[in-house]
Amino acid sequence: MLHVPVIRKDPAAAREALRWRNADPAAVDQALALDDRRKAAQARADGLKAEQNQLGPEIAKRKKQGADAHDLLARASALATEAHQAEHERAEAEKALDALLLTLPNLPLADVPRGADASANVEARVGPVPRRQHAFPARPHFELGEALGLYDLVRGAKLTGADWPLYVGLGARLERALITWFLDVQTGEHGYREVLTPFCANRESMTGTGQLPKFEGDMYRIADDDLFLIPTSEVTLTNIHRGEILDEAQLPVKLTAYSPCFRREAGAAGKDTRGVQRVHQFNKVELVQLTAEGQSARAHEEMVENARVLLERLGIEHRVLLLSTGDMGFGAAKTYDLEVWVPAQGTYREISSCSNCEAFQARRMQARFRNPQGKPELVHTLNGSGLAVGRSLVALLENHQQGDGSVAIPQALRPYLGGMEVMRP
Repeated sequence: MLHVPVIRKDPAAAREALRWRNADPAAVDQALALDDRRKAAQARADGLKAEQNQLGPEIAKRKKQGADAHDLLARASALATEAHQAEHERAEAEKALDALLLTLPNLPLADVPRGADASANVEARVGPVPRRQHAFPARPHFELGEALGLYDLVRGAKLTGADWPLYVGLGARLERALITWFLDVQTGEHGYREVLTPFCANRESMTGTGQLPKFEGDMYRIADDDLFLIPTSEVTLTNIHRGEILDEAQLPVKLTAYSPCFRREAGAAGKDTRGVQRVHQFNKVELVQLTAEGQSARAHEEMVENARVLLERLGIEHRVLLLSTGDMGFGAAKTYDLEVWVPAQGTYREISSCSNCEAFQARRMQARFRNPQGKPELVHTLNGSGLAVGRSLVALLENHQQGDGSVAIPQALRPYLGGMEVMRP
């Protein structure tokens, strides 16, 4: 959530930042007006209460002397009524201000490219894996997967509906192998603590990480319990320390979790959405860090590398993009996307998004730590995919396919598949 003092310090900069985030810059003036109303009502309430308190001793004095205090009691009663009204006005202004701020995206960092959409994204670096050259026309992953018997999309649709995949046999085993390997690397090499969170989150948790109130229509909601199927375990991982004050020695908190992810919006039909590339339910291993303010920029670069090294070991060509202001997620102050080369489509596709949200989520959650001076301070939160499992499988199939329809299994994954080297139709 945006911080009013930051907006008030430089309203023009805040308006410009919101404009680049494709948000209404007029919200800055609305927020400041509501904050002025809140402050004025609070000041009026405080003044009325102070005057009311000053009457107390005089009323007591008159009563002690047996004098008439009716006029003072009437004035004290009137002051109490006015103070109550002022408190109500303050609460209403504060409620409206909070509701407005919850709809506004995070402000971008200075080094984020300014642009309205993905066309302004900047290629930050290219991974060291060279593009795999095929001496035959590359087949799309959905053809390869069907020939290899990895999934049954027709029966998946029968069970639930379109874009709800059913993995079978080796396909189910591959998903499990990728999940386990991803977690093993992140916990064994990169220092993340593994967590298995609930796959549902309450309204407070969804609000804490920014999914609510703005994106409620994109979520799967369990109405009877007012719970939401998580769109990513970023929600549950980041909220673990909601409302808590950590010791500085506990930072950085580094967490990783596997979860299925549920998203109502799966995009328009087309050649880039066929198969398991864009579906309503998919598996993902998530990375989350909670840091002090001065550590988050370095932690962000570290997180990108924690995800990127997996693609290198899978032998998949990839690149890192620095996203523009118009292409970042709602809560991000800066985002890097990892994209993999998809030969059958002849383009790159996103497989991981790593964001530094700074204090935006922590302010919503009141997740804090005690600094060296003993004062509570908001943590900075970061999140990233390490990696999206279904899209990793797409990239593996298309990049490691062979002319006879088989697919070579990368060396790093073979121990998780009983030493298997090749998948054959």
